[in-house]
Amino acid sequence: MYAKSQSAEKVIKTYFSGYEKKDWNLIAGQLAQDFTFTSPNGDDHLTLAKYKEKCWGTALKFFKTIEFSKIVADGNTAFAMYNITTTDNKIVHNVEYYTFSNGKIKSIETFFGTGGGYPGNSTNVK
Repeated sequence: MYAKSQSAEKVIKTYFSGYEKKDWNLIAGQLAQDFTFTSPNGDDHLTLAKYKEKCWGTALKFFKTIEFSKIVADGNTAFAMYNITTTDNKIVHNVEYYTFSNGKIKSIETFFGTGGGYPGNSTNVK
């Protein structure tokens, strides 16, 4: 169980490092072919292609750094709580639920915290 927890944490951190480095290939390398993304922002099981189309441009413009508060993994699932600092120095606080398949992220469900919950939303709070 410890080894799976460590690898889930590593995959999640590598995934987000792709946002910090503005490297789509680093992100995509952590995602399963049948990946889906869901959030309260009208995203209902977006495919990998739709996720890139909808989210990547916003990330390029606004994503600066990430700080993890907690990552908890159990088998093929994990939760991560984190704060993103945006390029306009706002803080986005979210929790995500991950499922994994063959060492890659199969799905992400995002739960927004205080403020608008995603970089670029004008209601994010500092």
